[in-house]
Amino acid sequence: METLAEPIECHRAPLCPLSKVRAGMAVRIKQLPAAPEITQRLREIGFCEESIIKLLTSQANFICLVCNARLAISEQLAQTILVEPLGWPHAA
Repeated sequence: METLAEPIECHRAPLCPLSKVRAGMAVRIKQLPAAPEITQRLREIGFCEESIIKLLTSQANFICLVCNARLAISEQLAQTILVEPLGWPHAA
């Protein structure tokens, strides 16, 4: 049985929240359906539509590799970022 702390793999769904992606997966950001001020801030720090990012860890915070920088976001924020999985986890 899956717990809330364990992300599911969503490679079969066309879009899923970043919070449901397994650590190590590369994804393409497709939608940022958050409030306009949050969406603007996400774009400012590199979370732009069509950008490819890699989820490094998904424990207390979600740490992503964005434009060669590691950025941490909350689980709540990760739930608002809709992504398209690009493939299976691989070594960085």
